[in-house]
Amino acid sequence: MSILGNGVDIVKNSRIKRSIKNINFLHRIYNKKEIADSKRFLNKANFFAKRFAAKEAFVKSLGTGFRYSINFNDISVKNRASGKPDICITNKVKKLIIKKFKISRFKIFLSLSDEDKYSIAYVIIKKIK
Repeated sequence: MSILGNGVDIVKNSRIKRSIKNINFLHRIYNKKEIADSKRFLNKANFFAKRFAAKEAFVKSLGTGFRYSINFNDISVKNRASGKPDICITNKVKKLIIKKFKISRFKIFLSLSDEDKYSIAYVIIKKIK
């Protein structure tokens, strides 16, 4: 497997805590499943901050940012039963990756972490042979 791209992002949790009070921000950045999942967590600011950082890190790993009609809701984060986070992307983004990197198969790796003040995400996109 070869690395096609990597991206990292760090977010100040207090910024997201203020922003998620705005319902328009919440629905523009997070999908319904992410919003529903947040109800299980006491620290909603860190929950949403890690997901915001993951989405930013992902588009950085693509090398495109939020262009080519990619938006925040095309990218989501879900946790496996073990707690390990996974990036989920729409078919539109999958097609973009396949076209941009001229590949047929790929895997996305995500690592998340948070502390009191900051949340961070790291994303790697690897080609699978």
